[in-house]
Amino acid sequence: MDNTPLVLEHSIEADVSPAFAWTFRTDITTWSDPLATFQLDGPFAEGSRGLTLMPGQEPLAWWIRDVRHGHSFAIEMPLDHATLRFEWHLGAVSERRTKLTHRVILTGDNMEAYRKQVAIEFGANLAAGLVKMAQSMVAAENAARTRAG
Repeated sequence: MDNTPLVLEHSIEADVSPAFAWTFRTDITTWSDPLATFQLDGPFAEGSRGLTLMPGQEPLAWWIRDVRHGHSFAIEMPLDHATLRFEWHLGAVSERRTKLTHRVILTGDNMEAYRKQVAIEFGANLAAGLVKMAQSMVAAENAARTRAG
């Protein structure tokens, strides 16, 4: 049995300010997954609980962890004797450019039961999902600047 955690990671730079990137990423109404909807019980803060709702499936509970305002946060989803963790790191490249890093980490005594599924579902889509998110951020910040006039 392999006890090495599964770690998937991808980074991209987006032409958005770091402050806007943080606000956008921590607003769950901007989270985009065609099959899922998301709920958050309380503010986007350390320890807040959320749910991912998928048609025909039981809700998946998760918690916000390790919030470093403006810089990083993690979403932890407990599984059966394993944990799926989604880390987000946002770094200023310049005043108008932000590096976005998304890391998916699977750990725990029973991680082997989930390794293949996580690798397939997240590994194949990590880069494309981050590109799509960056494009959405850029469009949203441009729209906000246009409205501000």
